[in-house]
Amino acid sequence: MRFCLNVDHVATIRNARGEVQPDPVNFALMAEQYGVDGIVVHLREDRRHINERDLRLLRELITTKLDLEMACVDDIINIACDVQPELATLVPERRQEITTESGLNVIDNLKMIKYTVARLHEAETLVSIFIEPDLNQIDAAAEINTDIIEIHTGHYANAVGEDDIFDELEKVRVAAKHAKKLGLGVNAGHGLNYINMKEFVAIEDIDEVSIGHAIIARSMYVGVEQAVKEMINIIRFAKKD
Repeated sequence: MRFCLNVDHVATIRNARGEVQPDPVNFALMAEQYGVDGIVVHLREDRRHINERDLRLLRELITTKLDLEMACVDDIINIACDVQPELATLVPERRQEITTESGLNVIDNLKMIKYTVARLHEAETLVSIFIEPDLNQIDAAAEINTDIIEIHTGHYANAVGEDDIFDELEKVRVAAKHAKKLGLGVNAGHGLNYINMKEFVAIEDIDEVSIGHAIIARSMYVGVEQAVKEMINIIRFAKKD
């Protein structure tokens, strides 16, 4: 299972004072040095954290994979086609939300998503769709030639009680297996942290996880190197316990 780091909230801290530090680009370069498999950023329409300067510098400087989370809107599509990240992950976006709240409804937005996938493929960029662990939505994603799905793990991360946690984990497990049978790559993310990852890594059909807030919060106590390496150890070695 690969581990990609979302550095959006480094930019959130920077932007809180309108300053230039902390720099998400520097944070990403440090994280690469300590072993992450890729860097994730979400270029929102309102630019509330990551901006175009961050995105273009990351494209130029990082040596792992760049995953650009983005809405299906022409302005962002044009930027993505110009920057050409290795992966573009299509997500829903609402101005009122604090963070992404759910998976993208592929069935109800099929025409626009299909158009976006085609544009990105023309720019030689692989496409992932951030999606609920819903088999019908996964089928729809496969029909429009997406390459990968990223399963929304927020419900698992927020579950309370053993039964609810097991039920949400099983939904993810079933969805991942179904996607694999359709020939899709399978990523996962949202709300994953140092505690709930210990069970999550047992899902064999997950290729990659995207984790951000937990790592950035942890790094404020122990530093970037230890925060990153602690998560890498969980992902690589938890199955052996």
